[in-house]
Amino acid sequence: MYSTARLDNMDQYDDDTVYMQQEDDWDRDMLLDPAWEKQQRKTFTAWCNSHLRKAGTQIENIEEDFRDGLKLMLLLEVISEIVDGNAKMTLGMIWTIILRFAIQDISVEETSAKEGLLLWCQRKTAPYKNVNIQNFHISWKDGLGFCALIHRHRPELIDYGKLRKDDPMTNLNTAFDVAEKYLDIPKMLDAEDIVGTARPDEKAIMTYVSSFYHAFSGAQKAETAANRICKVLAVNQENEQLMEDYEKLASDLLEWIRRTIPWLENRMPENTMQAMQQKLEDFRDYRRLHKPPKVQEKCQLEINFNTLQTKLRLSNRPAFMPSEGKMVSDINNAWGNLEGAEKGYEEWLLNEIRRLERLDHLAEKFRQKAAIHEAWTEGKEEMLQKRDYETATLSEIKALLKKHEAFESDLAAHQDRVEQIAAIAQELNELDYYDSPSVNARCQQICDQWDSLGALTQKRSEALQRTEKLLETIDQLYLEFAKRAAPFNNWMEGAMEDLQDTFIVHTIEEIQGLSTAHEQFKATLPEADKERQAILGIHNEIAKIVQTYHVNITGTNPYTTINPQEVNAKWDKVRQLVPQRDQALIEEHARQQNNERLRRQFANQANVIGPWIQTKMEEIGRISMEMHGTLEDQLTHLRQYEKSIVNYKPKIDQLEGDHQLIQEALIFDNKHTKYTMEHIRVGWEQLLTTIARTINEIENQILTRDAKGISQDQLNEFRASFNHFDRDRSGTLGAEEFKACLISLGFDIANDSQKRTGIMDAEDFKTCLISMGYNLGENEFSRIMSIVDPNRMGIVTFQAFIDFMSRETADTDTADQVMASFKVLAGDKNYILADELRRELPPDQAEYCMARMAPYTGPDAVPGALDYMSFSTALYGESDL
Repeated sequence: MYSTARLDNMDQYDDDTVYMQQEDDWDRDMLLDPAWEKQQRKTFTAWCNSHLRKAGTQIENIEEDFRDGLKLMLLLEVISEIVDGNAKMTLGMIWTIILRFAIQDISVEETSAKEGLLLWCQRKTAPYKNVNIQNFHISWKDGLGFCALIHRHRPELIDYGKLRKDDPMTNLNTAFDVAEKYLDIPKMLDAEDIVGTARPDEKAIMTYVSSFYHAFSGAQKAETAANRICKVLAVNQENEQLMEDYEKLASDLLEWIRRTIPWLENRMPENTMQAMQQKLEDFRDYRRLHKPPKVQEKCQLEINFNTLQTKLRLSNRPAFMPSEGKMVSDINNAWGNLEGAEKGYEEWLLNEIRRLERLDHLAEKFRQKAAIHEAWTEGKEEMLQKRDYETATLSEIKALLKKHEAFESDLAAHQDRVEQIAAIAQELNELDYYDSPSVNARCQQICDQWDSLGALTQKRSEALQRTEKLLETIDQLYLEFAKRAAPFNNWMEGAMEDLQDTFIVHTIEEIQGLSTAHEQFKATLPEADKERQAILGIHNEIAKIVQTYHVNITGTNPYTTINPQEVNAKWDKVRQLVPQRDQALIEEHARQQNNERLRRQFANQANVIGPWIQTKMEEIGRISMEMHGTLEDQLTHLRQYEKSIVNYKPKIDQLEGDHQLIQEALIFDNKHTKYTMEHIRVGWEQLLTTIARTINEIENQILTRDAKGISQDQLNEFRASFNHFDRDRSGTLGAEEFKACLISLGFDIANDSQKRTGIMDAEDFKTCLISMGYNLGENEFSRIMSIVDPNRMGIVTFQAFIDFMSRETADTDTADQVMASFKVLAGDKNYILADELRRELPPDQAEYCMARMAPYTGPDAVPGALDYMSFSTALYGESDL
């Protein structure tokens, strides 16, 4: 009963099989052709054994072994079909079973089973020029079709290049042996069965080929799943390497800044001009050699950070948060501190050089005045302490009194010099002169001696005045000589002091002032010479009187120590010093003219370079804000600008050379330009940073466009909206500007997301009111701001704006997709084994997964099971690795 019913059902299935009805070229009468019957019996026997093997048995004769029904029942348990001993019916039944279980479910591009299987074979063998599959009989006789299918999927199993079309036996045996050994496809035919037949049996070939199709279809799914996982893991590994590179570069740059700032903040002054000049030279080396590479590193660090964030957003990963203290803002703050210390350090160096220059001048002036004063005071205390008036005659007493009056006049004249010495010493102390103790000691000694001279002078004056009444005779000529010679002598000493005095000037006007004063001094020389001749005339008159009246005088003029020889010697010295002073002023005038030339030379270049830098900054800003051409056109334009900017570097270097000449000449101001070298350096560094950052932004926009499939029109729309609300043209939007920009693009900022239906319901009306300036949903807007401004700086760049808009309009890989791919590799299990990862993935990515996957702890866990679900969610930031 059971057998009859199953056979009736089989006949019904036969009648319903469209495939059997449509294929007119299948001649049923030929099923009993001896050659074909032999091929079918062998093929179908092998196919039945491939199923009976699951029950631990097999058949040898397809007609006899099914007669008692035992093995047939086993086959029925496997494939739910029945057969009797009729050879024709048995083979037909087996073919029906094969059609039902091995061929009917094959479908390629909605074709029938036979057509789908044929199309699959044609596509897989298309790259092999010596294979042309047009049917399931003679196209397979040379054996190359079977070999091509195996080589296409498992190229390591067959050396296809060594096969020959004229050797079908070798080709067929190679394919059948490899399939049975490595692909678990039983040997259904012998090579002789196919080669020895003019037209191989189509059903046998189809049955054999269908086994290849089923063997390779599972490998195709695994390959696709493995490729998806490899792609995701490669992106993750690349991002992790970029993060490590950023952390290292940030650490190195911060460490350099940490080491450099204390050096720039060191304000320990040096005692000599040479030492301070060396410090200035060290600072120049820092600006020329050490800092520029760090400027490039800082710029590259920002570019790497922006590129990394873009790649993370494009791969649907969470934003990268650097270690504490290594954010871009932290590096910018540290850099700002560095530049602050740098600016203060340069100002301090220049001030110290000015101070040391002033100190050297004052110290030399102090030594000259102190030496002159000490020479003048030498012996004065001994002279004032003499008691010669006690034994002197009346005339001698009067002479001593007049001499003392002349000394008092001389003493008063020297009061100004003593005050100058004290003032210079005080200024040296205030300027922190390194040898102040010796200066103070010498100044104190001069002051103490001056006080002593004052007291002694007062004491001697009182003594002479007490005896003045006893003295009546005095030599008026000596007195007049002394009175006129003393101030004239002081004038000459002052003139010699002024002519030998060192000077320091910084402008032509100052040296011209000194030259004018010198010329005025030279104009007084004729009158001074007349005074000298008059004084010498007095001395000559005294000599004449002595000679005429035979006056007996001994010694020198009692009223003064000045003699005509001294007057003439000092006068000659003054006349000798005048041309020397002329030469010094001429040389200084030439030096100031050269300084003025250096000022104008620097100013002429700076007044061109400064506006050029500003113009380039504005042009770059316009390029980044305008929407002319494609992003590639903008990038090409910017790179041309970058090349022209780099080519401008020699002019900056030339200006640096002129600036160095100015500093070496100790020129501290320049009225011919408003630009300093610091302004030019800062502008140049900002220009290089701006062009590099702008190029990076355009490259990231191209990367975003290509990855998200955004059209040029969409980018232009985003840029137009961004520019409209960027009213200050800063290249960024504030929070309120960004909110208005989103609304202008039609983006819904309400707290709950909703679809656009074209109908304005209550929520749509609320959104409409929002777009007209009413309050927005803060929760949704806060969510959006956390995406476009993860660092919470309160601004939105155009790149962040583009990333957000592309994220809202494009699709990307998700954790669910990756999880589904792992499930394919795992054979539909909830866990995956290490061997499965090694088999399906490249070695490095398999090890990457095994190192990060947590053990699987589900109820169906086995030893070594790994949890690919939690690993997939961690890749997209939905959990922790």
